Amino acid sequence: MKLLRWPIVVVVLILISPLFGIYLADLVKYHEPLDIAIEMLGLEEWEDKWPLKDYSIPGLDPYLGYIASGFIGAGAIALTIFILDKALTYVGKRRS
Repeated sequence: MKLLRWPIVVVVLILISPLFGIYLADLVKYHEPLDIAIEMLGLEEWEDKWPLKDYSIPGLDPYLGYIASGFIGAGAIALTIFILDKALTYVGKRRS
């Protein structure tokens, strides 16, 4: 059985993403440039109204929320690719 490596790579990257996105960002005191610009201009962040603010899920540990939002994003991308593949395959079969 041929094992696809890309799903394993995606899962590993999602699992280690909090290391870079939370731990190391806090360690070096990194802030998103747009967040700094919004602060400087005194504007309101629209992100405050979004349910998955800063790649986290309310009620979950920030690290687990970061991982969960990674799986949600990867799933959304996979679903989009699947739907496009099926639609394009259907159109291609209709033309032949």
